Amino acid sequence: MDRRLVRDIALVCLADGFVGVSFGAITVSEDLPIWLPILLSVVVFAGASQFVFVGLVTSGGNPIAAMAAGLLVNARHLPMGFAIGDLFGRSWLRRILGSHLLIDESVAFALAQRDPMQRRAAFWGCGIGLFVSWNLGVFLGAVGGTAITDTDTLGLDAAFPAVLLALALPALRDTATRWAALTGAVIAVAAAPFLPAGLPVLLALAGVAVTFIGRSPADRTPPRSTPSHESVSPESGVAS
Repeated sequence: MDRRLVRDIALVCLADGFVGVSFGAITVSEDLPIWLPILLSVVVFAGASQFVFVGLVTSGGNPIAAMAAGLLVNARHLPMGFAIGDLFGRSWLRRILGSHLLIDESVAFALAQRDPMQRRAAFWGCGIGLFVSWNLGVFLGAVGGTAITDTDTLGLDAAFPAVLLALALPALRDTATRWAALTGAVIAVAAAPFLPAGLPVLLALAGVAVTFIGRSPADRTPPRSTPSHESVSPESGVAS
């Protein structure tokens, strides 16, 4: 693994570690048990889904709706698995571990490499590094959060919307996606006064249908892209 790639992965791990600190602190400050963010980070290991789950539950949402929202956020991992499944090998243990480490950053780093060996090293190096930094950050945040009575004073309450915004911004470059996001936002805001917390978010997924309006079948098929041989840093710094 070359130095530039190691540097980029280290920077992403550092950024995700700080986000993990905020997640642990916010979760504990909302009167949830200290073991919950730690367990979620080890078992789920998907920052966006963890923020969605905790955010909906602490706002009074149904835990089942929160789980469904988290699963929908992670649905993007299915095509990712097909894209880099060859990196896992034939061993069932490697496949299980690889699937657990399959997140936005590790996939982005892997697809940016042309050499198969470099691609494999980027995926496993980024995945393992982020798993360690994210869980360490969450642990430190959860422990520190017990001593902080109000996370708003540190601005940690802004981490949840900031993370989701960081994930969404790159996709909003596409016009159809912007219309879909706007439609979903209008639906969620309109339904919020009448439905329990969590359900308006699920109804907002109806905005996805906007991306298919006016498109021919050929336009609905995403084009294949050839990965660059240069290492690039992912546009979001969150574990998903």
